Amino acid sequence: MERAADRSRCTWLRLLSALLVLATLSACAATGSKRIAPDASAAKTPRHVFVIVLENEPFEVTFGDHSPAPYLARELPKQGALLTQYFATGHYSLDNYVSIISGQAPNPATQDDCHVYSAFKRSVPGFDANGQIRGTGCVYPADVKTLANQLQDAGYTWKGYMEGMGSNPAREAAACAHPAIDAVDQTNTATVKDRYADKHDPFVYFHSIIDDRANCAAHVVNLDDLPRDLRSIATTPNFSFITPDLCHDGHNAPCLDGEPGGLESADQFLREWVPRITASPAFKQDGVLVITFDEGVDAKACCGETRPAGAPDPGQSGPGGGRIGAVVLSPFVKPGTISDMPYNHYSLLRSIEDWFGLSHLGYAGQTGLRAFGTDVLTRESAATKAKL
Repeated sequence: MERAADRSRCTWLRLLSALLVLATLSACAATGSKRIAPDASAAKTPRHVFVIVLENEPFEVTFGDHSPAPYLARELPKQGALLTQYFATGHYSLDNYVSIISGQAPNPATQDDCHVYSAFKRSVPGFDANGQIRGTGCVYPADVKTLANQLQDAGYTWKGYMEGMGSNPAREAAACAHPAIDAVDQTNTATVKDRYADKHDPFVYFHSIIDDRANCAAHVVNLDDLPRDLRSIATTPNFSFITPDLCHDGHNAPCLDGEPGGLESADQFLREWVPRITASPAFKQDGVLVITFDEGVDAKACCGETRPAGAPDPGQSGPGGGRIGAVVLSPFVKPGTISDMPYNHYSLLRSIEDWFGLSHLGYAGQTGLRAFGTDVLTRESAATKAKL
């Protein structure tokens, strides 16, 4: 009886094995070749986003054949995606930074980089149909929200990492640094000891952030905190906004301490910090790093950029801030990708909001505006694909 049972069991196992072989062969035939394991990145969506903003360069200079920044212009595009038609949204610096995190258009004060840290004064109550407030001023009312507010309200984490902030305590605090309302901003120009600038730190221009001083100080910090935060996924913010100082962002050339400044120093900054970010556990798991500039040198625009009624031209002499380009590094991006799709700072905001399932702020919600698509995220997740 035992031998008969054993024979029966063996026959059943051989039949099961044959069925499994047939199933495997069918799967191979369906693919037309050998069975390919699915790409692990295709099952995920970005959950750790890093943005580095540099200063004042057009695409032709930065990414041209004779770029003074070979790491940015040559090496990084080979590792990720080069966006050849990425545009700024205004002039000068500050209005672009504001656009990236809030979707608010330039106003006369932000276009002038807010040498006086003035309160925003509404000319019309409330918001228009595009989520814009009308008027002028630097520090936006508490009902104007930012990406940081959205993320925190949704249970995600964020930080702004500002190089050099607090270098001279007589000028600014070591965290959440900003002047008193309606005071002259002493950080608009660099000194030998201190190269931090409020105008490149967009978070401190919103009452929705600065009114909670302790919360702001915990989130708007010196860049020196970043290496510690990158050590683990748990300590890496879901959104990290990184601002080099006035020498390393390409703004000044030469710098007061003798550094070359310009794109040469900006390139060296990237050589130091990009590998730290891309080697971090959070980036390797589900990270995206976007490197771009605040503005170009002309007033060209893309993507149907517009302005609120009564507001000035975003580019002062035209509709936008010029073509600047961007590089995107990510496990979701195939190395060597080139995209000629038009994007701007509002597109970047919309993209990040989509990745985290957030609503669209200001002009990030403009009809017809495109978030980064499969031309950029060439290893896109199912969730990303569904939103395109």
